[in-house]
Amino acid sequence: MKIFRPLKAKRNSKCSIAITSCSMPAPNRSTLIAIPIQLNPSRLTRYNKLVFFSSILKQIYLTLYLVFYPKFRMQVKAGPLLSKINYPADLKQYSEADLVQISQELRQYIIDVVSVNGGHFGASLGVVELTVALHYALNTPYDKLVWDVGHQAYGHKILTGRRDLFHTNRVYGGISGFPKISESEYDTFGVGHSSTSISAALGMAVASQLKGETNRQHVAVIGDGAMTAGLAFEGLNHAGIENSNVLVILNDNCMSIDPNVGALKEYLTSITISKSYNRFRDDISHVLTGLSKLGPNAHKYVKKIEKSIKGTLLKQSNLFEALNFRYFGPVDGHDVTRLAQTIKDLSAIPGPKLLHCITVKGKGFALAEKDQTKWHAPGLFDKITGEIKKSTPDKPQPPKYQDVFGHTMVELAEANDKIVGITPAMPSGSSLNIMMKAMPKRAFDVGIAEQHAVTFSAGLATQGLVPFCNIYSSFMQRAYDQVIHDVAIQKLNVVFCLDRAGLAGADGATHHGAYDIAYMRCIPNLIVSSPMNEEELRNLMFTAQQENIGPFVIRYPRGNGVMPDWKRPFKALKIGEGRKICDGEDVAILTIGHVGNFAVEACTELNSEGFHPAHYDLRFVKPLDEALLNEVFSKYKNVITVEDGSLPGGVGAAVLEFMADNNYNAQVVRLGIPDKFIDHGEQPELWAECGYDKNAIIEAVRKVAIKRTTDSMAG
Repeated sequence: MKIFRPLKAKRNSKCSIAITSCSMPAPNRSTLIAIPIQLNPSRLTRYNKLVFFSSILKQIYLTLYLVFYPKFRMQVKAGPLLSKINYPADLKQYSEADLVQISQELRQYIIDVVSVNGGHFGASLGVVELTVALHYALNTPYDKLVWDVGHQAYGHKILTGRRDLFHTNRVYGGISGFPKISESEYDTFGVGHSSTSISAALGMAVASQLKGETNRQHVAVIGDGAMTAGLAFEGLNHAGIENSNVLVILNDNCMSIDPNVGALKEYLTSITISKSYNRFRDDISHVLTGLSKLGPNAHKYVKKIEKSIKGTLLKQSNLFEALNFRYFGPVDGHDVTRLAQTIKDLSAIPGPKLLHCITVKGKGFALAEKDQTKWHAPGLFDKITGEIKKSTPDKPQPPKYQDVFGHTMVELAEANDKIVGITPAMPSGSSLNIMMKAMPKRAFDVGIAEQHAVTFSAGLATQGLVPFCNIYSSFMQRAYDQVIHDVAIQKLNVVFCLDRAGLAGADGATHHGAYDIAYMRCIPNLIVSSPMNEEELRNLMFTAQQENIGPFVIRYPRGNGVMPDWKRPFKALKIGEGRKICDGEDVAILTIGHVGNFAVEACTELNSEGFHPAHYDLRFVKPLDEALLNEVFSKYKNVITVEDGSLPGGVGAAVLEFMADNNYNAQVVRLGIPDKFIDHGEQPELWAECGYDKNAIIEAVRKVAIKRTTDSMAG
C-alpha cells in the first residue's frame, strides 16, 4: 500500500495530509503528501471496517512521523545558500562563483542526512559538482536529464523540490532512493537497473526532433561501470546514426559497486593518461566552439579538419568517435564552474556528443574515497569519526544468506575442482568475493553484463565445468532469453543462484525479486528451488553440483537467516521432494522458501489458541512434489499457500493447477506479492503490506476456522 503520493502544488505550499478516494495524477513540483485510500466502507463487513479504519489511523500516524518527527530528531539543516534553492530556477539566480559553495553545502547535506538515514552514499558524493553544473547550465525540466542506475541522484533530488523530504529517502512511505517518473517532473525516466540512460535519452531526443523541438537538450549521465553493459553500447550505436541532440556524460570513477573490470576500463584509463590526445581535444574544442558561431558551413569544415588531423597525428583512435560521437574530455568532474561552462558550450553543438568526466566516488568524505566499495551504501555512521554503526547483540546471530552462499562456494569448490563462480559486477553484494579471494582463478566478475554472464556460464558448462552463476533475482530478468536459449534448451549443468529473491527492501520496485518463480517455472528442463533456511541453502547447493543434473535454480532472500549454528554437514536432497514440518487439522499451510519460518512462528501461536494447522515446506517449485500434494488434498479441504513472490504465475498458481489437473476440490487461499509493483520500505513493513507475514498467516487460518464453524452451524 502506498503511503506517500505527492500532489501537484505551488512551490510555496506547505506540507499537508490529504486522503483521497481516487488515484492521484503524477506529481510535479510537489510539497504535498497524500494517502490514497479506497473510501467505500459500506461494502465492508464489521470486522473489515475495523481493519479498514485502523489502517487509516496507522497511515496518518506514519505520515506525521515521516514528515515531522525525523526532522526534529535529526535536526539537519541545509547551508545558507542551499536552503534558498528549492528548484533549479533558484539555483540560476546565483553567479558561477557561488557554485563552489553551493556544491560544498550540497555535499554536506547529503553526508548529514545519509549518516542518520542510510542510503547510497559514495556515488552521490562523487557527482555533486556535476549535478549542480547540469541544473545550472540546462533548462530542466524542459531539457531532459536522465540518470543511469540512480545511485548518484540524491543531489538531483535535493535541488528539484525534495530537499525538505530528503529525510524520508528510502523510508517506508517516503521518497524513492532512485529517480521515479511519478515522483517529480524532473525525474524524466525511472531507473534502478543500469545502462538504460542512453537509449532512453535517445528516444526522447528523437521524439523532440519529430515534434520540431530542436532547441531541447537531452542528457544521459552514465558511469563507466554501466557503460560495460550491452544495452549502453546498443544505445551509443543507434545514437551515432540518428544525429539527434544527445549529450552523454561519462562519469568515470573506475567503480560500479565494486571496482570495474574489463577491457573498457583499461581503454578509458588509457584515454585519461594520454597527454597528446587530451591536448589535441582541448585545442580543437576551442576552435570548434568559436567557429560554430560562424554558421553551419564553418562548423562542418572544421569538423572535417579535425577528423583528418586525428587520423594522421593520433596514435590512438577513439572508440566513441568511431561511433560518430563528438568526444570531449577528459575533464575534471569536480571543477563545477568549468563543468557548467562546458555544458553550456556543448549545448550549442548539434548531434551526438560525449563528455568524459573524471570523478572520485565518495568525494569529500575521506573514508569513502579510501574504501569506495565499503562506502557505496554503508548504512548508518558517525559523520565525524566515520564509525559505521552496527548493533551488538548479546547472542550469536544468524548469517546473511549471501554469506552462506559465499562460504559454501569455497567449501564445495575445494572438494570439486569443476566448480567455478560467476557474478555480473556484484562480488561483494553476492559474497562471491569470498571465493575470489580464496581461489581467484576460478571466480569471475564479468562486469555489468547479465546476458554475457549466463552465456559465459553456458560455455563453461559445455566443457564439463559446473558454473554457479550468482545474479540478483531482479537483474536476472535481463538475461531471460539466455536462460532459455543458451542453457535450458541444451540442458546444461548451470546453477543459477538468485540472490535478493522476493521483496528486497528499501531499493523498491526496481530491485524486488518478485517474478523469478513465475518466469522460471514455465521453462522446460529447469529445476527451481528455494531454501527455507541456511542449512537448506547449503544442501541445495551441494545437490545442484552433482553431475548431469541439468540447469538448477536456487532462489533466496536478502538479509539474515534463522540459524546461528548453520554450518552443518552436507546432505544430498532428492529433486522435487518437499517435507512435512508438522501435522495438523482442518487446514494445511504450504510454503516455499524463507516464508516457511513465518509459518512456523504462526503455527506456534495458533497452537496456543487451539488451532492446529499442518505445515509443509515444498522446497521445490519445479518439479512439484506430487506425492506431498496428493497427501495434502486427500486430507485437507482448506489449503493456504505462502510465497515471497508474485501471486500471478507463482507457487499458489502452480498448486491450483495441480488441484485442477487432478480433480481435487478444496478451498485454496494464496498469500504472496499481489499483482502490482511494490514500493520501498523495510522488508517486514513490505511483507505486512502484501499480507504474507506471520500475522497474515495467523489471520488467514483464523478466517478459515471461523468460516468452517459458521458453515457447520448453518448446516
